[in-house]
Amino acid sequence: MVRKSRNLSKLATSALFKRDGIARDEKGVTLIEFGLLALPFFAIVGAILETSLVFLASQVLDSAVEDSARQIRTGQAQSANYTEAEFRAAICDGLYAMFDCTQLKIKVSEIGDFASATLNPVADITDGSWTIIETYEDGVGSSIILVEAYYKWPIVLNIFDFNLANLPDGTRMLSSVRLFRNEPF
Repeated sequence: MVRKSRNLSKLATSALFKRDGIARDEKGVTLIEFGLLALPFFAIVGAILETSLVFLASQVLDSAVEDSARQIRTGQAQSANYTEAEFRAAICDGLYAMFDCTQLKIKVSEIGDFASATLNPVADITDGSWTIIETYEDGVGSSIILVEAYYKWPIVLNIFDFNLANLPDGTRMLSSVRLFRNEPF
């Protein structure tokens, strides 16, 4: 019995110091590698998902404004006596519940000519508060109309201050603008 325990002790000691012992044991390597790479991997996946979501939201807003502006351009909004609230509802119908329509800022204005079309800042650069004054002037036939729609999209992912926010309140300004001449209705 004493001889057997000496052999086991020798075997265990020699396994610790041999090349084929602990130095070559690769159990748990995958767990350690995953632990080292998990944070950068999930950060990149999150950044890709958030960028995709912001791009999708921007495209949805642009499409909704295009479809609603067409109602003004063709005279459908004027013949139905659209108000600002009804035009907002027309845009919101195309947003597929991705946006909080109460936070959507819309300005529809009639301008004299294409050369006088200007865009003014719509948010304060120091605190991100709105500076736009919402109006609704859809004009008559052959009027030149400027349609503007703005939305502050909330940004979720902020890794080491790298994010998609372009306003100081941590949101991204999404916008869609259309400039056109009404059809002669």
